[in-house]
Amino acid sequence: MIALSLAEIASAVSGQLHAGAPGASGETIVSGAVETDSREIVPGGIFVAKPGDATDGHLFAPSAVERGAALLIVERILDLPVPQILVEDSVVALGALATEVVRRVKARGRLKIVAVTGSNGKTTTKNLLAAILGRRGETVAARESFNNAVGGPHTMLRVTETTEFLVAEMGASGHGEIARLVRMAHPDVGIVLKVGLAHAGEFGGIERTVEAKSEMVRDLLPEDVAVLNADDFRVAGMAELTRARVLWFGLAGGDVRAADVRVEATGTSFTLHLPGEEPQPVRFAVIGEHHVMNALAAAAASSALGVPAGDIVAGLESVTRAERWRMEVLPGQDVTVINDAYNASPDSMAAALKTLAQIAPGRTVAVLGQMSELGEFADEEHDRIGRLAVRLNIGQLVVVGPGARRIHLAAGLEGSWDGESVYVDDLDGAEELVAGLLRPGDTVLVKSSNSARLRFLGDRLGELVSCRRF
Repeated sequence: MIALSLAEIASAVSGQLHAGAPGASGETIVSGAVETDSREIVPGGIFVAKPGDATDGHLFAPSAVERGAALLIVERILDLPVPQILVEDSVVALGALATEVVRRVKARGRLKIVAVTGSNGKTTTKNLLAAILGRRGETVAARESFNNAVGGPHTMLRVTETTEFLVAEMGASGHGEIARLVRMAHPDVGIVLKVGLAHAGEFGGIERTVEAKSEMVRDLLPEDVAVLNADDFRVAGMAELTRARVLWFGLAGGDVRAADVRVEATGTSFTLHLPGEEPQPVRFAVIGEHHVMNALAAAAASSALGVPAGDIVAGLESVTRAERWRMEVLPGQDVTVINDAYNASPDSMAAALKTLAQIAPGRTVAVLGQMSELGEFADEEHDRIGRLAVRLNIGQLVVVGPGARRIHLAAGLEGSWDGESVYVDDLDGAEELVAGLLRPGDTVLVKSSNSARLRFLGDRLGELVSCRRF
């Protein structure tokens, strides 16, 4: 974090400063990293003690102090020899501190901020942006999927006086959450990737999801840029809700578009078209046509920030995987495993199955688990995936867990007979089953929502095929 005095931090978070240590005062300067996990604290850091679902961060404050925390932000004063700032709500205080830090750095005229949201592809697009913008200057981007009321400000607080680009991933499970993050960061470029059924159960339907995602562009200023998906009519409709200049991306058309897309097991190639630039061939190591859309979004945002085509292409080509557990290829001696089980929605599940059918040189095996947070759409969407697997001629379907059982049932109704679709209750049973049915040349896709934990099954299968011949 940038250097601030204890008094400045207390003012930013509307808290009461308790010096709590010999020699400490409001003029004492703090500049360490801000953490909500005491295990991440390093000497000079700031520990924000937030209540959690299962425990209370205040219980870990002594550990944070032992690790060298220079300041605690707390909801109750603790008997610890370190300065503390008392606040009503530590998560709100975290956001307020992030807002102040970003405001100060941006006021110096150097920092440009890109924010990205959408039902799918946020983390991949964030990683691509980081790779492109990092070639032009110091870039801060979210770790993993840090995109909520805690993860968003945690990322923002990593900016320094020399940071040139901040890439903020913004997710939501309810209305108003993206708007709050946007107000913290005030992005120069706001990206909306896609609106699908991911989290539709929490939002209360697809139209309510559209409203939530549109929070990204509603408060953008006329001098800002809204990067919108021309291929998604729900996203395209957001052009009417923003004062910002709209920059379109898409496969079917747009200011930034891809042509000659070829999806193979070793990656995806396409020709990138950017405004005012010659067409650029791109050899993209991330597999799947759906990830080309993420690449286009990242390219469009980078172009809006003045990044030349050569750096955009070089950045895209430097990324070897979307992210851990996202279309992650685990090659083996005779069998390839694609672990894409960090998250799943109907759109991303369908895209992954289509990619499997496109790239596999031999038999296709899909190991599928539950898609969570679909609410009233859950039965219908799991049915649709089961039928799609059959229509794509997936060679072997393995369905894992009660929440995904309708995939198996729908596959049977669509015409999957004689063991082509098998249901298993748990991960151990699935591992044993899949290990026994694999044969040389198979390509295995493992896909589910995070809560189904199939990502760990994917890792175990990857380890298996790396050391065993079939």
